[in-house]
Amino acid sequence: MASFFSRYAFSVKPQEALLILITMFWGGTFLAVQYAVTLSGPFFFVGLRFAMAALAVGLMSIRVLRGVTWLEIKAGVAIGVSIALGYGMQTWGLQSISSSKSAFITAMYVPLVPLLQWLCLGRMPGLMSCIGIVLAFTGLILLAGPEGNLLALGKGELITLACAVAVAAEIILISAWAGKVDIRRVTVIQLATASLVAFFAMLPAGESIPPISNGLLFVAVGLGIFSAIIQVVMNWAQRSVSPTRATIIYTGEPVWAGIFGRLAGERLPLLALLGGAFIVLGVLMSELKFKKKQAPAQVPDKPENQPD
Repeated sequence: MASFFSRYAFSVKPQEALLILITMFWGGTFLAVQYAVTLSGPFFFVGLRFAMAALAVGLMSIRVLRGVTWLEIKAGVAIGVSIALGYGMQTWGLQSISSSKSAFITAMYVPLVPLLQWLCLGRMPGLMSCIGIVLAFTGLILLAGPEGNLLALGKGELITLACAVAVAAEIILISAWAGKVDIRRVTVIQLATASLVAFFAMLPAGESIPPISNGLLFVAVGLGIFSAIIQVVMNWAQRSVSPTRATIIYTGEPVWAGIFGRLAGERLPLLALLGGAFIVLGVLMSELKFKKKQAPAQVPDKPENQPD
């Protein structure tokens, strides 16, 4: 056993540690969102939330916004559309399917990320990342506790499957442009785009503008500021963190959501706790790296006539 661990090195970069931290707080926002949707339709709240986030980052980035480039506009719009679709379509799908089935289908973004990065970017994930993906995906299935026939895809299932593709696309797009653009400018553009797309999505969803209450504004502003922090950290950290590793870290969100839910009085069944353990194990396995064995130094042959 000792020889097995001696072949690997476990390390967490500062960027990865920050992603783990925001994932922890990300999971804790579940209770706030759960309260918000009792006051507003899903797409209006998503639009309002990201409008607040765009405003917060925009006020801190007024000077740098003057130098915005066409590449940054293109990157921000593409990422913003994927963000809006990821947040909005999952909530829309929940109107016609159970939360457990939604969680399982949304979890499809875990294997979709390495698949899409291979197809679109030509980047093959490493062996340990693949093992981590399998473990994390298995954990998400156990955590969600799917029931019934998952292969019978109706309207809600198809909408949620599109959500999984959008989440995978967001992670890959951030990594593709992270080292080529200004973080603050792109963050403002993508948050503003996500807000506009969510507001426009109210039309096909049949939503109307709800009464604006103090509670709704408080949650929207709070989560908006937090969303701004999340996007800035993601854009910065994924300059040096691969899409596959970022995906594994993000799968910790339901674990943290379960922990905060338990503190709020919810109780997870044993199967869900086992799923959480699989996800944590997947995160750990994805961080293991092969150590290359150094070849032993070659001792030159001694001439026959040379004395000892």
